[in-house]
Amino acid sequence: MMGLSVPCLFSFVRFVYCLCFLHLAVAHFASSIQQLCQDDERSALLQFKQNFSTDKYLCFNLFSSYPKVESWKMEGGNSSSADCCSWDGVKCDMETGHVISLDLSSSCLSGSINSTSTLFHLVHLRRLSLSHNFFNYSEIPAAINNLSRLKHLDLSHSYISGQIPTQLLDLPNLVSLDLSGNLFTVVPGNQTHYLELREPSLKNIFDKLTNLQVLNLDRVNIPTPTTHILANLSSLTYLSLQGCGLQGEFPSKIFQLPNLSVLKLTGNSNLTGYLPDFERSSPLTELAIGWCGFSGTIPSSLGNLTNLVYLAISFSSFLGELPISIGNLASLKELRLKGYNFSGQISSSLGNLTQLTYLDLSQSHNKFSGQNSSSLFWIAKNTKLKFLCLSDLNLVGKIPLWLINLTQLTDLDMSHNQLTGSIPSWLMNINQLSFLYLQSNQLTRNIPSEISNLTRLVQLDLSSNSLQGPIPSTIFELKNLQSLKLRSNNLSGMVVFDMFLSQLESLEVLILSSNNLTVLINNTNSQKLKSIGLRSCNLSNFPNFLLYQDLLEVLDLSSNSITGKIPGSFLNVTLHKLVYLNLSHNLFTGFDRHPIILHQNLRTLDVRYNKLEGPLPDFPFMMAMSEYLVSNNKLTGEISPLICKSKHLYSLDLSNNNLSGVIPQCLANFSDALSILALHSNKFHGSIPQNFMNGSNLKMIDLGNNKLQGRIPRSLVNCTKLEYLHLGNNQIYDIFPSWLGTLQELKILILKSNRLHGVIKEPEANFEFHKLQVIDLSHNKFTGELPTKLFQSWNAMKIVNGSHLSYMHDEIQPLMTYADVAFYEISDYAYSMMITNKGIELNYGKISNMLNSIILSGNKFEGEIPASIASLRGLHNLNLSHNNLEGHIPSSLGNLKALESLDLSNNRLSGNIPQQLVEITSLEVFNVSYNHLTGLVPKGKQFDTFENSSYHGNPELFGKPLSKHYETLKPSKNENEDSESPFVIGWKIVLIGFASGLIVGVLLGLEFYTRKHEWLVKIFGMQSLKRRRGCKY
Repeated sequence: MMGLSVPCLFSFVRFVYCLCFLHLAVAHFASSIQQLCQDDERSALLQFKQNFSTDKYLCFNLFSSYPKVESWKMEGGNSSSADCCSWDGVKCDMETGHVISLDLSSSCLSGSINSTSTLFHLVHLRRLSLSHNFFNYSEIPAAINNLSRLKHLDLSHSYISGQIPTQLLDLPNLVSLDLSGNLFTVVPGNQTHYLELREPSLKNIFDKLTNLQVLNLDRVNIPTPTTHILANLSSLTYLSLQGCGLQGEFPSKIFQLPNLSVLKLTGNSNLTGYLPDFERSSPLTELAIGWCGFSGTIPSSLGNLTNLVYLAISFSSFLGELPISIGNLASLKELRLKGYNFSGQISSSLGNLTQLTYLDLSQSHNKFSGQNSSSLFWIAKNTKLKFLCLSDLNLVGKIPLWLINLTQLTDLDMSHNQLTGSIPSWLMNINQLSFLYLQSNQLTRNIPSEISNLTRLVQLDLSSNSLQGPIPSTIFELKNLQSLKLRSNNLSGMVVFDMFLSQLESLEVLILSSNNLTVLINNTNSQKLKSIGLRSCNLSNFPNFLLYQDLLEVLDLSSNSITGKIPGSFLNVTLHKLVYLNLSHNLFTGFDRHPIILHQNLRTLDVRYNKLEGPLPDFPFMMAMSEYLVSNNKLTGEISPLICKSKHLYSLDLSNNNLSGVIPQCLANFSDALSILALHSNKFHGSIPQNFMNGSNLKMIDLGNNKLQGRIPRSLVNCTKLEYLHLGNNQIYDIFPSWLGTLQELKILILKSNRLHGVIKEPEANFEFHKLQVIDLSHNKFTGELPTKLFQSWNAMKIVNGSHLSYMHDEIQPLMTYADVAFYEISDYAYSMMITNKGIELNYGKISNMLNSIILSGNKFEGEIPASIASLRGLHNLNLSHNNLEGHIPSSLGNLKALESLDLSNNRLSGNIPQQLVEITSLEVFNVSYNHLTGLVPKGKQFDTFENSSYHGNPELFGKPLSKHYETLKPSKNENEDSESPFVIGWKIVLIGFASGLIVGVLLGLEFYTRKHEWLVKIFGMQSLKRRRGCKY
């Protein structure tokens, strides 16, 4: 070396340097080759991708969802695209190149998954997230145990179902497990899909997966008791078991686990237990125990949970008062006390929660009823509040001034109260508001023009108030507005619909229904909406701009005067996303093309009360239909058997048309969802469907006013939820269906005007028909004595005004789409019926829960009137006319203090009219004509208002109102003929005397047709035949 020259030394150093550089380059190249994922794993990922489609409509979060697998491509060679480690959602080990993490959450995946999936070839996975995708209700594959290295598994909200496999216990390294949010009911009545943890049990999970720190099983069905799940929980930091159907007593020691930070048990109504004392060292930051069966008192030591940021005890069963110490929760940001039911008032110490951003006291009306809104002034101390919900509290007074201190509010909900006065202009100074809900109050005057100050407003709901005047033009300055609901007010003036579309570019929901507005539409198509409500908006033409609204999900044009035909292209082509369509109460005459094929997304079709002619719309794509309402039209033809493919149909109303043919037998058993079956007033013949299935959901069956024959199907006993059965005005030949008495919910039974015959036998048990309120067996051929013991079992008729006024109806379960988009009443179907009384047909558009009626007229009953009827003290209408009854009128009928109509005419009754009947001060109609009664007509009270016609055909009666020179009229009809005698037209409306009820509301004489008794409609829902029944929007 010493002999080397300087040039040679320099050359040697350069050689060594190059050699080192080459070595580093080769090492780097080799390293880069190693980072490429393994061939078999890349192939497994690509094969996994091929098994699924990517449906953008299944991107559950439009802001963060995207089809990640679209980046998974193999473009040949060693291009970067072939390196699966660079694909979206894929993460590899830097040394081995194995795939160790796969995050495909919110990737719009659609398809099924099973154990043959190549996903389970990725045996080096440590983290797997497939949440928020659509796996078509697949079960968790047993091959999950191939992924034994997994530490984090997230299958939440992924549309999986079935029993959780025992193979899940073969993942001993799991630290985090999330299977939440996999409970789905597609449409009302459809089979529910859910995950279930039965075998293995919850205890098995805690025994085997000892490294678990995070466990979320929200909405997983867990039917086993929770008492023995204490083992090996010390590592848990997060435990959420909300809506799991948990039973038994929850171990209180779980509240005191040393590392548990989050505990959520909301929605387990059968879960009992109590709260222990809490130590100051508790790590709890979130506690949710609402809608559970916990009892006892809330300990004052709750105030020791100084780390708590979230507390939810809504709809709890705790006793005592909410402890004052709750004001010590200095870190609390979210407090949910919905359905507050503690004793005493809510402590003003809540005002000490200076970090509070979310406060919900809604639906606590038992606690706040009648309380002035100003009394909640302490809320103003929570100046950081962003969300405040005070809905459904029955608060009175004006919108409280203390709200002005809450300058950071973004969400304010004071809906469903009794707030009065105007909407104050100072409210518009809370300019952070994004969501303002004041619907269902008693607010008056104009919408303030200062509404334009709320520039961040996204949703505004002022529906169901008494607001007046025009819609202010300043509302068009709310450029962020997405939802505007002003329905059911007294707003007036002319509205140019196009202004909403052109000025409010973010608008998606617009509800102007049920005001005094005149809406002008220039058929623009500049803006596309999701929900439009134009009920009662004085429209006369079909809005053509709707032909371009291909994003529309909810449309209500009901109660207008729109004429002409419904555009077929509107239904067949445009509305492929529509779920709710209401065109009822218009003047449509038909469809401009046939066939009408309804889109598969449509859930509700309501075209009632039009003048539609022609056949029913076709059924091929009605698989998801929930409500099919086409009554009161002029439709013809037959019911297609294809209707029975609508497995989710909840309401079928084809009544009051000109339909004919036979009723498809499949209507009795095609759907376990069907609740309303209304086919009355058509021309159907043949037999009633015979095979009603077990577990039927039917609540209302109306097949009256047809030409049906045969017998009443015995399978109706399977309809255990049945409340209303109308088979009247047919040609049914049968005996009295006493077996219907086993239906514990039956309230209305109408079998009038058939060919029913025989003796009505006494019941074998005393519980038959115990909820019955209305029974009409008139105009049949029943014989024998009236069933004394049967009357005694009708317990519902023994109650006098036992509850608040309500109406019989069916609450149709709304779809999630309705809840998210529409937010209005579309789910109420009122039961109706018609009662014929002395020539006056009364149409009850709604049936009051206080209406009790027995109509047995026009038969061949004999013997005496049973005294047991007097036990039915809630009875309002009793009609036993046109029979062969004998003996005396029982004096005990005077106990029927609620009775308003008593018709015993055209029988063979004898003796005196009992003086005790005078004590029935609610009696409006009394008829004992054409009997063999004798003696003095009772005097006083209501009897001073009855006229001669009440006593015709009883020559031995005397006294007012009968005259000494009164000439007895002879019966003009046979006893078993129709009871509508012509002389009853002269009866008067009794509006004086001692009557106060008018529940039956028998309105007689010509005045019934000429006077409008709006108060009667309001109170009892009774309407004349010509009045239409509206549908609320």
